[in-house]
Amino acid sequence: MGNKFKNFSLIGLGMVAGVAVSLQFSAVAQKAPGLPLPLEELRQLSDVFGLIKTDYVENVDDKKLVTEAISGMVASLDPHSVYLDKKAFKEMREAMQGKFVGIGIEVGMEDGYVKVVSPIEDSPAFKAGIKAGDLITRLDNTPIRGLSLDDAIKKMRGDPHSKIVLTLSRKGEDKPIVVPIVREEIRVQSVKAKMIEPGYAWLRVAQFQEPTVDDLARKLGALYAQNPGIKGLVLDLRNDPGGVVPGAIGVSAAFLPKDAVVVSTNGQLADSKQTFYARPEFYSGRASSDPLAKLPAALKTVPMVVLVNSGSASASEIVAGALQDYKRAIVMGSQTFGKGSVQTLRQLTADTAVKLTTARYYTPHGRSIQARGIVPDMLVDETADGDGLNGLRLREADLVKHLNNKDEAELPSAPLPVHDELEEEQRLVALAKTRKPVEFGGKDDFQLAQALNHFKGLPVRLSKTETVKDLEAAKSSDDKAFDSKSGGKVPSMLPAKK
Repeated sequence: MGNKFKNFSLIGLGMVAGVAVSLQFSAVAQKAPGLPLPLEELRQLSDVFGLIKTDYVENVDDKKLVTEAISGMVASLDPHSVYLDKKAFKEMREAMQGKFVGIGIEVGMEDGYVKVVSPIEDSPAFKAGIKAGDLITRLDNTPIRGLSLDDAIKKMRGDPHSKIVLTLSRKGEDKPIVVPIVREEIRVQSVKAKMIEPGYAWLRVAQFQEPTVDDLARKLGALYAQNPGIKGLVLDLRNDPGGVVPGAIGVSAAFLPKDAVVVSTNGQLADSKQTFYARPEFYSGRASSDPLAKLPAALKTVPMVVLVNSGSASASEIVAGALQDYKRAIVMGSQTFGKGSVQTLRQLTADTAVKLTTARYYTPHGRSIQARGIVPDMLVDETADGDGLNGLRLREADLVKHLNNKDEAELPSAPLPVHDELEEEQRLVALAKTRKPVEFGGKDDFQLAQALNHFKGLPVRLSKTETVKDLEAAKSSDDKAFDSKSGGKVPSMLPAKK
């Protein structure tokens, strides 16, 4: 059966209501491991199956029992491994193309409820005022408790223009919040670009999709054609949940030297030990031409700031980590999500699959970001008066059964400002209740303003946190460890992992 499997590497934040996990559709050969089966345990499974069929109060369909057994077995591993039935598998493939039907939120599970990681820009959920950190307790009249995350997501998906009512629990609110939402076909605009003022450009990647590299090349080319004297470029990856690996490699390659190492992966299987370079074969897919070939050479040297926050995950962390390791850009904002694992899609039948965590990924310096994230070079709060919702968002390290980071030097979780922790949380909740969501790239975007200050040599208002020194010390430790391993060679000169 093993040689019937089709394998696809993927990397993404996790299950998404209205967005599916994104894939890299470069097939990898895989053989059945040939390990001995635990016969005694399988016999127990067979006995339980038989008991349910003969003794349960109602008749249960065989297919349902087997499907639920597979689903539970895979879901018990970590937050990102999951069994995909026909509908979920179809939605995942559609999401890669940047369009899907849903309400538009990235979600996780907490205390039996669905927790909102982040609403997707311009989605029905975003327009309805759903916020990061909200707990969804009911879908229509169905309580969430008792449902798996996969089942809850299925209920949030549906036909275009159909209605669903969400009941939310929000920190700081005494009563449940009831929000009716109409499902829509969501088309995520992967790349946005504009001049924010003369000489300074803003490039936003909201999610890494199949068209992302082509879109980036097209919009950057047009921007430079109209503004050839760009003095600084801001790459905005805030709230970018991840996406296809070739997209992350292509975006990195636009700003790095050719043949530079962008990311490497390491796991138990030989095929999980790979190195990905800034070359067309790693990001252009089936296309015969290089979409980045006609971009201006100035992109390789233009001063850059990369904006990140705790909603920046997975593929966006690959890009931020690569540009940071090469000192190609200043990374600014807050500590990222920390989703540093690779999933592989094993296709079981024509329309079902298992998404299985198979490797961790590493920056060019060999840093694992799993459960720790990328630490910015310059810690800057979301707004002038504090970190806003950023301090309330959950991270990879908050997820039950998350993979540990195997590096020796562990970083602390997201830093809290210098206050008692409970007092600080209450302050953030109070701010979140009265504050409008930040419009990335807008005139009131505080972090973007600090990026411009950096370009101009003006003071940058840094976050005042009691853990900044600890974060900087850990980051310095990473750099020293890299120097001792590599002899101080830059990442692109390191030998490729075999």
